[in-house]
Amino acid sequence: MTALPLPYLVNIAGLILGVVFGAIVQRSNFCTMGAISDMVLMNDANRLRSWVLAIAVAMLGSQLLQLAGLIDLNTSIYAGTNLGWLGAAIGGLLFGFGMVQAGGCGSRTLVRLGAGNLKSLLVVLMIGIAGYATLRGLIGPARLWLEGWSVIDLKSRGFASQTLPDLIGPGFGLNARSLRWVLGLVIPAALLLWVFRDARFRRHPILIAAGLVIGLVIVGGWAATGILGADEFEPTPLVSMTFVAPIGYALQYLMTFTGATLDFGVSTVGGVILGAFLMAKLDGSFRVESFANAQDVVSHLLGGVLMGIGGITALGCTVGQGLTGVSTLALGSFVALAGIVIGGILGVRYLEEGNLPDAIRALFARG
Repeated sequence: MTALPLPYLVNIAGLILGVVFGAIVQRSNFCTMGAISDMVLMNDANRLRSWVLAIAVAMLGSQLLQLAGLIDLNTSIYAGTNLGWLGAAIGGLLFGFGMVQAGGCGSRTLVRLGAGNLKSLLVVLMIGIAGYATLRGLIGPARLWLEGWSVIDLKSRGFASQTLPDLIGPGFGLNARSLRWVLGLVIPAALLLWVFRDARFRRHPILIAAGLVIGLVIVGGWAATGILGADEFEPTPLVSMTFVAPIGYALQYLMTFTGATLDFGVSTVGGVILGAFLMAKLDGSFRVESFANAQDVVSHLLGGVLMGIGGITALGCTVGQGLTGVSTLALGSFVALAGIVIGGILGVRYLEEGNLPDAIRALFARG
């Protein structure tokens, strides 16, 4: 029997990881936007703790793979020496605000689509179109202009990458590898301590399971592309779970087929939709849902556009930067994550207050 070519194996791994991701998100209602909304409006941090648990697991697993020499996270797009701090901040803000308008981030939108929500179909289309336009289309020149004058070239300043060990180590005369051991263990430990110190969260096994599984899926993505996809001549680019650019590539693949390539990202997009569909059918939650009114259409359309533009500008979404990027300990990913959270809070305040100026005042007045 002839072995499957390497790209096929990586794509199959992406499909499987996507199915697992979609199924657990559908079953647990894991949602970054929902976590922010719960915290801001109801002071309920249970879903937020599940999200932080996923970050801790993803970070710990990813750093252990790096320290074991199985992957090199410095070759990922997140850890490069070009620090796009402004793009990460602005893109994060746009994405965070947009996900509230659309009722969920990119990954949650794919899950809702798989569970029968037709509103999410519009959002997926807008994410894909706006994201691709920002990456390679009409909005691309504006993104490149922003990068051109705001990106900091860390290599010219003697830094090997924008990861915290490589940034902090030289300034204190510390070995980057030793510092990676410290940060790769201490930060996840601190996050886990905060997550499990709350007795109410410990009584939600489905949220605990969601955080653990999603964190492991991120680690699985690194392993699939960095270990399974390792090849001396044509290695698979080192990536893990992210959804804005892959949604754009998935739409291109559907439209052109022979003019596009099926890769790990596109496979995960299909897997998430499939996993959510299977779980929704299994637990009886599959429902065909449409728009309530014209304003509902406008909100979802606007949210999808903002997420597409913001996700590409920030180099990732709540999963791409908030989980995958942060797991590399890259400074830009932490900036993007902060932007997404602030944008999400602002979006929730906007819905609560009714207009943007009041939402901004509420953001600073009440945190």
